[in-house]
This record gives sequence, structure tokens and C-alpha cells, in this order.
Amino acid sequence: MLLLAAPLGCGRADATRPGMRVLAKVNGAEISAAEAPSAQALERIIERELLVQKALEARLERDPAVAEAIDGARRQVLAQAWIERLSAGARSTREEVRAFYAGNPALFAERRIYRLRELAVSAPAELVEVLRAEAARAADLEELAAWLRSRNARFSAATLTQPAEQLPLGMLPRLARMKPGEIALFAAPRGATVVQLLHAEEAPLGEAQAAPLIERFLAGRKRLEIAAAEVKRLREVASIEYPGDIKARAR
Repeated sequence: MLLLAAPLGCGRADATRPGMRVLAKVNGAEISAAEAPSAQALERIIERELLVQKALEARLERDPAVAEAIDGARRQVLAQAWIERLSAGARSTREEVRAFYAGNPALFAERRIYRLRELAVSAPAELVEVLRAEAARAADLEELAAWLRSRNARFSAATLTQPAEQLPLGMLPRLARMKPGEIALFAAPRGATVVQLLHAEEAPLGEAQAAPLIERFLAGRKRLEIAAAEVKRLREVASIEYPGDIKARAR
């Protein structure tokens, strides 16, 4: 089912601005080139528009639950737009990019593409500690899988081929030191991830190649920092009241 990204209470009379190229009309409603960057996107937008029109015909925007969802989506867009405006001028310096490159060799200068066997285990902390000891002496992951099955532990197995940047940062220092066949266990929020290195291929990125990736990452991190600082500032100057014991219940 397609998600209705546009507020249902809004028509499409103003969807296209003067001079903007119209790619399609759906029962008179125009879809512009700005909305549909590709033919595939255009078809998805046409399908969404058909559903939106039927929802409006049924006056679903007046349904309390739908109206609440529309208002929530509107507020989320506005909040995000404010953060984007605040962070519009945030740019990473060349020194910041170079420092990040130098500080993360496993992602760049010593980057690898890893082929791994993985067990994603859901288990309480006490079982994870026992599993850690088993992983230290196991010859392969199938041996560990059999051990987990004998204890009715929940887990899933997979074989993955991923470059360093698609793996959790916390794994990289250990993976970079591992040799093919070695096994490592990494703690996870609800259990553990156990991986066996099958193969690692050197695939370094030079500083010039990495710079656009680093700039995007640093920009995202700065947006998060700006958002946190702005929320803190606004809380300090705002009047926030909690009727009754709502705050206590929320905790």
C-alpha cells in the first residue's frame, strides 16, 4: 500500500508553479517535473494521486484519526524545515574533512570489502556471556549454531558481502585485525552478533574520493548537534506545563 505523503486536506491546484513543466494530469490535477524525477516516480505519484482523490471524495480528511495524522505530519515537516534553515550555513572545513579521513583509516585508507558469515542472536545477557566463551573456542559458525539450537536460543544466519562503511563502526577495528576463519562476537542491544570472516578484499579510498562522503556525514552530524542545541535553547525559554501528574506517568 502506498503511503500518502501529501496532506489529504490539500488539493493540487497549486502543485505546479507558472512555467513548471507538467508531466501528467490526473482527473485535472497536474503533476510537475519537480515532483517526478523519473518515469517510475511519475507512475507512483499518479497512483498516489488517484488514492488521494478518492480519500477526498470520501471526506476522509474530516475523520478525527486522519486529521490528527495529517496535523502530525505537518508539524514534523515544519520542525524539520526549521532545523534545515538553522543548519543551512553549516559547512565542514577542509581541515575537518582531512582530520576525519585520518582518524578513520578502516573506512578510507585501509578500507576493505568484507565477506562474512553472521549469526544474529536474541538472548539475555547471561547467555551472551556464555556464548562469548563458546565463540572464543569454536572452529566455525555452524558449531556455534548447533550450540544455540541445543539451548533453544533464537537466532538467524546470513552470509554478507559489505564494504566497511556499511558495517557498524564499532566492528571495524576488530574486523581489520581478523584473519579469514576467525570468529568474533559483538554485543547488540538485545543479544549479540557473531561473525566469521570468510574473506577481506583491500579497497582503499583516497582522500579526494572520500571527501564527498565525509562532507555528507559531517553535515548530518552537525544537523543533529544543531537540532539538539536548538531544542535545549527553546526549552530554557519556553513555558512548559504538565497538567496533574502527566509528567510523572510519562517517565
